[in-house]
Amino acid sequence: MRLRIFSGLLLLAFCLDAAADDVYSAINRLRAGQGSCRVAERLHPLAPQPALERVARDLSQGANLQLSLKSVGYRAARASVLTIRGDGAGAQGAEFLQQFSYCEQTMDAGVTEIGVYAEADQLWIVLAAPFAPSVGVSEQSAGLRLLDLVNQVRAAPRYCGSKEFSAARPVRWNEALAEASRQHSEEMAHDNYFSHAGSDGSQPSDRVERAGYRWRATGENIAAGQKSADDAMSAWIKSPAHCANLMNPAFTDMGAAFAVDPGSEMGVYWTQAFGAPR
Repeated sequence: MRLRIFSGLLLLAFCLDAAADDVYSAINRLRAGQGSCRVAERLHPLAPQPALERVARDLSQGANLQLSLKSVGYRAARASVLTIRGDGAGAQGAEFLQQFSYCEQTMDAGVTEIGVYAEADQLWIVLAAPFAPSVGVSEQSAGLRLLDLVNQVRAAPRYCGSKEFSAARPVRWNEALAEASRQHSEEMAHDNYFSHAGSDGSQPSDRVERAGYRWRATGENIAAGQKSADDAMSAWIKSPAHCANLMNPAFTDMGAAFAVDPGSEMGVYWTQAFGAPR
């Protein structure tokens, strides 16, 4: 009798594992436009992710999604859960997906990975995109875009907080200031901190001097988390102190750089250095 029960459990586990594999295929068929979900264009297939399978199993035992993601070491840019319940849902998950409307969850273009866990009458599906910070352009392109945006901002009078600024003359690109920006962005990204003070106690003026820029006036803007030069500039304009640097008529030169580290809290770090030479 025990052997029969054990064999039955093995057979059930095998069937549920096979059903989970079927769910992966069923969802990717839906995303390819082969089903009841309407799609404007075919979506990329989702890749099975063992960490998300462990999260799905944890959820079946009542775990919290975010805590479970953290416990398995999966850092998600976005994540959602689809739970299907009903007689035979675990063993017939692929059929349930075809028969019922789960398009909103399964057709999310922003997710790239999936984990599935099946029990006899329940199915847990975790859809996620890993945290993968990227700017999508070269450092040179981002720097030139920032230079253009800065000069657009300086071309018109504006308020930075309660302080009024007149239009200012455009600044020009300076490679020494860009190098100082590059070093600070890389240090913030790799050492996972966000501050004008360097890990060695250095201040913006120290860094531009070390980069070979002899200054009579200097200033620095930093930002973190933004994935484009436009987004970084938008954040600086909204900050009175950073906006004041953008509009400061004393500055004639500018350099900027970003650095990316997926292991850091914010992922992308920006530095913009201004100066006027002696």
